Amino acid sequence: MVTEITEGVKISVETEYQPEYSSPAQGHFVFTYRITIENKSPNTVQLLSRHWFIHDANNTVREVEGEGVVGQQPTIEPGKSHQYVSGCNLKSGIGKMYGTFLMERVLDEKKFRAIIPEFTMIFPYRLN
Repeated sequence: MVTEITEGVKISVETEYQPEYSSPAQGHFVFTYRITIENKSPNTVQLLSRHWFIHDANNTVREVEGEGVVGQQPTIEPGKSHQYVSGCNLKSGIGKMYGTFLMERVLDEKKFRAIIPEFTMIFPYRLN
């Protein structure tokens, strides 16, 4: 698990290879990632949007931006957390992702970018 804290918002990421949805012989590798967003600040915050960079070992870089996460723009009270699972497919079996969440403090509408720490996705058999 990798973790990053920005202005009291802690973001942790765990990844898992999904063999049942992958076809290595066809260059299709599917991974899921679980994001946990913990509000360790004294302020209620809302996640407004996401901005991802997805690097595949074949030198492909994809950039993804959009509102919320998995159709939600969660509001997170102090001491509370929000968790979701999403997925990513790669062609090479090795890649990495990182990015930011645009957050807003509810009290004063101050916006800030919470860093999503860089994490790797590796087809397990590549480790042998």
